[in-house]
Amino acid sequence: MTQTQTLDTGAVAAFLKDRLPGFDGPIEAQKFEGGQSNPTFLLKTGAGNYVLRRKPPGQLLKSAHAVDREFRVQSALAGSDVPVAKMHVLCQDPDVIGSDFYVMDHVAGRNFNEPTMPEMDNAGRTAVISDMNRVLAALHDVDIDAVGLSDYGPPGHYLERQVARWSKQYRASQTQEIPSMNRLMDRLADEMPDDDGQRTLVHGDYRIDNLIFEAEGTNCLAVLDWELSTIGHPYADLASVIMQWQLPAGRDGRGLMGVDRDALGLPSDEAFIAAYCDRRGLPGIDDFGYYLGFCFFRMAGIIQGVLKRALDGNASNPERAMKVGAYVPVFAENGLRALESTQ
Repeated sequence: MTQTQTLDTGAVAAFLKDRLPGFDGPIEAQKFEGGQSNPTFLLKTGAGNYVLRRKPPGQLLKSAHAVDREFRVQSALAGSDVPVAKMHVLCQDPDVIGSDFYVMDHVAGRNFNEPTMPEMDNAGRTAVISDMNRVLAALHDVDIDAVGLSDYGPPGHYLERQVARWSKQYRASQTQEIPSMNRLMDRLADEMPDDDGQRTLVHGDYRIDNLIFEAEGTNCLAVLDWELSTIGHPYADLASVIMQWQLPAGRDGRGLMGVDRDALGLPSDEAFIAAYCDRRGLPGIDDFGYYLGFCFFRMAGIIQGVLKRALDGNASNPERAMKVGAYVPVFAENGLRALESTQ
């Protein structure tokens, strides 16, 4: 069994003993199924439950798996209108368990793997999506100077920077030639909108399965998985939600393609975007298809990296990684279609 599947609980307990107030070892660890990028474990202790999120061991792409950034941004958001788990300890000594990690509170609640939320009734689905929209708007309204995150991302054109970065990451993890991906990267570079000056905190992978909601209610209790967060353009986060919804429904796609949304109490893409704009006082969004195409491209780059790690033997969930990796061409083709919608 690889290091991504196991955890040296003795080493973790020894590290936390004098660093986590109230800690009571020993530790029982259980790996979460999710967390393809950074392996994540539930820690059961005598003092209660915590969550440990670690950088995977082995050779990694530069700037990827930055658990220190995840720790920083969630610490900065404590007490804001953006719900996050309480951060406790960051370890940047790879000698402890073989890679950097951090420990945070375990937020008890429920997580929806699919936006159809089959366990909910219509009123519940409507309320969950509404709160998802509220939190997204709140995230983009965070005063980055006031919370100490003004330097959390470099200045300049966010989209230009991101397209260049993910093109480079994709090339570094490429395992086969995909013509649609090549066309998408070229078009994103050629058709990029001018920088409109918007500069906010962005999550980078905002979707329903990265949120924890009340066990019995519909309020969001925590936003998870901040690995891709930075200072950037807010419409990329909004497009990330719509991107997921345009994927096939079911456990694999976790989208809403072909779903009768009215029958389930779910909003249309247009209604969700309008609610977001209303919350932020925006008149509307130009060139939304570009942001959507960018999100498909970035996700294609991410899952290409997941596939490469599976082939290299250091994926968090190897079986799922191989399955997910097969969707790179699908994301690329969807990205091209999204760009056509702006023409």
